[in-house]
Amino acid sequence: MKQPERLSIYLVDMKYIRDLANVDDRVRSVSPQIDKQTRPFVGIVIINDNKQYCIPFSSPKPKHTKMKNNVDFTKMYDENGKMVGVLNFNSMIPVDKIVITPLSLKIQKNDNAEIIHYKEMVKNQLTWCQKHQDSIVAKANKLYKMITETPEKSKSLTQRCCDFKKLEKVLEKWLAKL
Repeated sequence: MKQPERLSIYLVDMKYIRDLANVDDRVRSVSPQIDKQTRPFVGIVIINDNKQYCIPFSSPKPKHTKMKNNVDFTKMYDENGKMVGVLNFNSMIPVDKIVITPLSLKIQKNDNAEIIHYKEMVKNQLTWCQKHQDSIVAKANKLYKMITETPEKSKSLTQRCCDFKKLEKVLEKWLAKL
């Protein structure tokens, strides 16, 4: 499977995320109870030529300024050099079209100021991701291989990352229900 032309932004099915979290508590929540039901994911990133993954975004937080980019974490900046978010590769999840919905970033006439601000922030994040698509795909593949093929070589990294193989089994169960 070839990498899609451009990365896009998706929302992931809440029940699917819950099933993933039941096998790995490092999966990022999309629960409305903690106001994360609109947590965006960037994807689709093709791993090992056939697996589809999405990577969760996080809004910039003070702690991120001190953190360095590494194989499981990347800061995103706008054209003015302002940090607009981060990508948490360690929390990427396997997906299929049945569990994702494209997120519309088009501003509607009934959107309030908060929603407009949110959509603008996510547009900035998507722009950054599309400009850096090749490095995102390469980093995701590198991390996946490190965690699935030689987890003993980077124990602290392995502890921070989702168990990709366990999560893929959850997706397989979802697909088998079709």
